[in-house]
Formats: sequence, C-alpha cells, structure tokens
Amino acid sequence: MNGISPSREHLVVVGNGMAGMRTVEELKARAPSRYRITVFGAEPYANYNRIALSAVLAGDKSLDDIVINPRAWYEENGLDLIAGDPVLKLDPVTKTVTSVGGRVARYDRLLLAVGSKPIAPPIPGVNLPGVRAFRDIADVEAMIDAATHRKRAVVIGGGLLGLEAAWGLKRRGMSVAVVHLMTTLMERQLDEPAAHLLQHELDSRGIAFFTNGQTEEIYGTDRVEGVRLADGREVPADFVVLAIGVRPNVALAKQAGLNINRGIVVGDDMRTSDPAVYAVGECIEHNGQTFGLVAPLWEQAKVCAARLAGDAAAVYVPQPVFTSLKITGIDVFSAGALTAADADDDEITLHDAKRGKYKKLVMRGDRVIGAVLYGDVADGTWYLQLMRHSNDIAMIRDRLIFGRAFAEQALGRNEAEMDVAVMPESEQVCGCNGVNQGKIRATIAAKHLTTLDQVRAHTKASASCGQCTPIVRAILAQTVGGAAPAEKAAAMCGCTEFGHDEVRKAIVARGLRTQADARRELGWKNADGCQKCRPALNYYLLCAWPGEYRDDSRSRFVNERVHANIQKDGTYSVVPRMWGGVTTPRELRAIADAAEKHGIPTVKVTGGQRIDMLGARKDQLPGIWADLNQAGLVSGHAYGKALRTVKTCVGSEWCRFGTQDSTGLGIKIEKMCWGSYTPHKVKLAVSGCPRNCAEATIKDLGVVCIEAGYDIMVGGNGGVTVRVTDKLVRVTTEAEVLEYVGAFLQLYREEAHYLERTAPWIERHGIEYLKRLLVDDAENRRALYARFLYSQRFWQTDPWAERAAGADAHEYAALETVG
Repeated sequence: MNGISPSREHLVVVGNGMAGMRTVEELKARAPSRYRITVFGAEPYANYNRIALSAVLAGDKSLDDIVINPRAWYEENGLDLIAGDPVLKLDPVTKTVTSVGGRVARYDRLLLAVGSKPIAPPIPGVNLPGVRAFRDIADVEAMIDAATHRKRAVVIGGGLLGLEAAWGLKRRGMSVAVVHLMTTLMERQLDEPAAHLLQHELDSRGIAFFTNGQTEEIYGTDRVEGVRLADGREVPADFVVLAIGVRPNVALAKQAGLNINRGIVVGDDMRTSDPAVYAVGECIEHNGQTFGLVAPLWEQAKVCAARLAGDAAAVYVPQPVFTSLKITGIDVFSAGALTAADADDDEITLHDAKRGKYKKLVMRGDRVIGAVLYGDVADGTWYLQLMRHSNDIAMIRDRLIFGRAFAEQALGRNEAEMDVAVMPESEQVCGCNGVNQGKIRATIAAKHLTTLDQVRAHTKASASCGQCTPIVRAILAQTVGGAAPAEKAAAMCGCTEFGHDEVRKAIVARGLRTQADARRELGWKNADGCQKCRPALNYYLLCAWPGEYRDDSRSRFVNERVHANIQKDGTYSVVPRMWGGVTTPRELRAIADAAEKHGIPTVKVTGGQRIDMLGARKDQLPGIWADLNQAGLVSGHAYGKALRTVKTCVGSEWCRFGTQDSTGLGIKIEKMCWGSYTPHKVKLAVSGCPRNCAEATIKDLGVVCIEAGYDIMVGGNGGVTVRVTDKLVRVTTEAEVLEYVGAFLQLYREEAHYLERTAPWIERHGIEYLKRLLVDDAENRRALYARFLYSQRFWQTDPWAERAAGADAHEYAALETVG
C-alpha cells in the first residue's frame, strides 16, 4: 500500500469523515511514521466539511469549496484511501474488516469513525419518492435537483439542520414550509424569546411554519404529494426533507459484539470494549453522552491520536459546546444552559425586539453557565471561554451583558490591552474547527503566513461559518505586525485566480471584447466558464464596451432572459414602468384590459408605486406586452440588474409641506436612467421635503428636497439588512441633481462587483472615497456623467416591444409542466 513498509503497525480507519480524518491529522503531527494507514469511506469522495453542506445547498459555496483534504493529501501522507466502499463486517478475533466490495484488511489498531444516521419517523409514506434526508453530498444534490424541477418543499424538523435545509431550498426558489413538533424552533439551543425572533425573521423571508405539528403521514400515490398532521392540517408538497435528528451508527460495532448503548461505548481514552478498537465522533457514547456538534469531535480526535501515538496520560473531558446557525444575515449563538435551573441560578438579559437583538446570560453565582445570543454574536466565543474556564466575573457582572470590550474596561484595561494580544494561547478561536489562538500564532510564524486565506488553508480557522473571521484577522495582523501585505482579493470563481477588480481592469487595459477573449487571455481553467463567471463577464463587457459588445442572453439569469419575474408556481409577473409613480387613465385601462383578456389572476400595487400583473404563463408574455405597448407602457425592468423604480411623493405641486417639485424631478431622473444595466438592482427616490414620504434615505440613491435645494443621499438599503444612506452632497439645481445621479450610477457601474448592491460597495470604499471622485473632482464627475449618457444611447430600447415583435420567440414557446 503506497510502498510503505509492512513492518509498522497497521491502523485501519473506518470512516472518511471529519472526526476520523482529524484524528489522522493529529496522529500524523504526533507520530508521522508510526503506522501505515488505510482509510475506508462509504462515500465516493475525499474528506469534506459536512457542516458546510447547508452553504452548498444555499448556493453560497460549491462542493469544491468544502473539501477539507483533497485526494492528493492522502497520497502525500502515505494514506491508502478506499472511497465509496463501506465496511460491512468487523471481526475482532481475526482483526479484519471486510468491505461491501470484498476487500479484506487486517489491522493492528482500528478506528471507528462511522458517524450517525438520520432518524426516519415511523409513519406511512416515509419511503415515497421525493422524501429525502439532509446528511451528505448525495442528499444535497437531490435537493438541488428538486429545487430545479419541483415547486413546494416541506421540511419536517425545526432544529438547526432543518432550518438550514429550509433556507437553502428557499434560496433555490422553492416554496418552503417547516413542520415542527415543538412550540418553538431550535428548542434545544434557543429559549423562547430568541426562538420567536428567529421565527419572525424566517417568516418574513417567506418560510411558513407549522409548530406544534406532529406529522402523522406523508401522503402520495406514485410520489410524495404532501404531509398530513395529527390535528388534520395538510401541507401540500412535492418534496419532503426529514430533519428530525440523528442517532449514532452502531450497526458495525453491534455486529462485532462491541459494547454499545445509544452509541459505541468508549472510555476516557477513546477505546471501545475491545482494546485494539478506538472510536470517535457522532457514533460514540461517552459517560452516557452522545455528540451531534462538531466541537467535541475535535477534542476526541486529539485524545484518540495521542493515545494511538503512545501518550497514556491523554484523557477526554467534555467541554461546553456552542451552536451557530448558518443562514445568511441571521446570527445565532448558543452555549451551555438555556435557562436558570434552580434557586442558585439567575439570568441577565438584553432584549431589543425592534432591532432584532437579544442576549441572555445564565449565571450560577458569579460564573457564566450559559449564553443565548441573537442578532449580535460577536462576544459568543468570549462567553464560551468564561464558561469553559469557570472564570469569576464578579468585578464585571454589571457590564457583562454589554460585551467584552465594555466589560473589561472595569478591570482597568485600555483599548490596546483588550485586543488579541491579551488572549491566552489556549483560548479557542474557531469552534467549528477546534482551533485555539496558540495554534494560529504558531502556524503563522512557522509557515510565514501573511494572508487570511493562507491561515485558513493551514489551520482551518474561520474556514467554516466565518463568525471568527475578525478575530483570526486580528491575530494575523498582531502576529506579523506591519509585514503583512494587502490580502489578494478573493477569486471571481473557481475558473480563475483573479478577483473582480483585476478582471474588470484587464478587460479595459487589454481591450478584451468577448467573453472568450477574456477567458483565454486571463488563463481561465474552464474554457467555457461557469454559472458564476459567465454572468459577471457578460456584465463587465457590456459596461466596458457599450455599443460594441453584444449582450449574451445565455449568460443571464432566467428572469433577465425572458424579461419577467418567475414566481414560485412557475408563472411570471409583468410590471410596466410608471414614471415617478405617475400613471394615466389610459394606462390603467390598458392594464385592466390586458389582465382581463389574458386571464391574469392577481393585479397588485407594488411598494415601488407600480402595478404588478401576477400569474402570467411564459407563452402569454409577448401578447401581454404588445397590448401594453399600444398604450405607451414599457418594461419596468422589475426582473433585472437594472434601474427598477424612482419613487416620489407629490411634492410642492400638491403637498403643503413640499419644498420642490419632487414628482417632476423623479420623472426626469427615471427617463434619464431607465434601461441602464447595473451590477445589481437599483432603486431611487425623491422626497419633496425632509418628512421623506418617498423613503429616499433607504434607497440606493435618494434626493431629499429642502428649501435651499436638494440633498443627495447614497448607499441605502431597505432589504433584509436595512442601511440608511450617507449624505453625498447638497446642490441647488435640478441640472446638478441629474449630473450627480448619472455620475454616481456610472461610477457604481464601472467599479462595483457583479451582484454587489450599492450599500456594500460604499461600505467597502467609504463615503469619503465617493466624495473625492464625485464632489471634489468636478472634471471626473462630468466625465462619468458623459459616459453614462453615452451608454444609455444603446440601452433605452424597450425589450418588451422587441419581443412582442418576435425577438427570441424560442424563449416563450409553451413547455409541458413538470409533474
């Protein structure tokens, strides 16, 4: 096996997952040549980060992104990997294991790291096609496929895994409902106030909840059709995910006659009842406790590796563990006790429901024994360390709930002392991967690391959920001091090592006029690109070469290809443009006539002061557009990375508080800007006075009219994460407003990354950067404005009219409905 001398003891590892391979990593670090090692894995993959599967499902990461140890790592370390061939039989007498494929391996030492299995409820229909667990890569691939071909999903289980599955499917475009047996979500990790905040947030994102919901049956004929609850409620579904928990996988140990209870019973030395057999991970039971979170696995791996390396003193002592939720924009942290258990316990809480912030600490005397954080989790690892070390917090008790920085001021520490320099080396920084500060510092020094990506690659710190990234970055900066160079920007995708800024600059500097030219000249690994880079390259080329580059519709998302927003049932919505929110009786009649003629089921006024016609089939779209065009209505680009709306109030024309003609100015802005493609959607507004009825201060660009002129505000966002605008400048004329609007949009078009909203773009550069380019440099502002107007010459053509006349007819051909 790999040319390794057979004279050394043979260690066979059954299980190629996170716990087993972490044990091998630790063993190689302690005793690199002691064993020849064979690894059996049930899945046909190298070791990957199972807890990051939710990020793959949500589309935030690819499968390549979550690989921990690529196949080359096994070869470099002399490991014989047998992937996709699970072990079927263990014989402790002959010290052999036999795989499904018939391989027989004799061992001197055996490590069982076979993990856990999803629990399937004993109810009718659980084996229907369309019912799936959420456990491994195959499950995620099945879920992604379902999101492509199915419409409605039900997730049974409102715990950590179930909510991550629900959000991932929602992100993929499915209608999602969660059925949960208990009254609150994540009841093992969150108390009621935190759980209610979480449910409220997820509900606002479009996930439906059926709490107190006991599933009685999964029903369907040839495949799943829905879920029936014990109280008679029915939830339609064409895909069901089971996420009600896991149980240790004890089948192999039971067959071999090892001592098992709920899990494979191990002692403090991680040995089973057979002294030649060790076990780690979710398959074990230690002192009556089983394990479902990742942090204990790392400690078990250290102890097991130490014992295998000959350290007879190594023992496993469970530590308090924490839970964090991996859903974009939702920060949750939980560790230890959820509530006060007896008279000696009490609680400290801070609850700001309006801002979605909640913190609770459970105290026993002057020690922290539990923490629940929602919305602000920055101090979670600090609270965890206080629990693990049983620190006396009497001197900072009255400040504790407000976080580490504020609390430690009571100890007389200045700000310089409250950074990572005073953290103990043993303090755990990355709970997901079990990495303490000492290991990070030692690795940085030994391997001369200078970037965050390098630290992640060599230590895995901050490589999973990312909550510890600021601390890891601070440790890196403090360790290398001023020697650390600027970090290389993240690659645009897996096809290239270049970041967005580098690609944009190269397109202009090298005169690259096509996607093929860009991929060839910049050394793309995949000659055809991928789903991430093709839309980005298409946009960057459109922006760089207006009038020259031909838009590639195949590199656009489906909404932009068909110029309408796809809905959860597969139909589309039609939103005609209404300049500044103003319409006429003729336009309203045209909308009403088209809705009746084409059988549109829902007509709704939008928040952007327009009218949405919902429920149109794709083959109906050209006919609807033709009817609307006859009344002068054009596309509202409600589907595009483009200008969506310019919201206005009635201003001085009608309102007694109005200071300027906000409606008229909004119409001028919209007529100048409509049709422009941008890195992401753009929403503008003009309010006629500081009362701000048009909500200009949460738009990408807002104009607030005052007696003396116009305040131009930029970088607002009213979505999941609300951001109030920054003030850019005050001007006195409408002409100046138009110039600043055009210049701002062109700067955003030319410099932002594809799919980056104005809010994060401005946060990345700072408002002073924009002021230097737009306010202080008048010549540059005028040049940007001129480039914007030039580009608009090629884009102010109504795409609806073109398609009503027959363009791209293949896109609108009727298709059979997927069953």
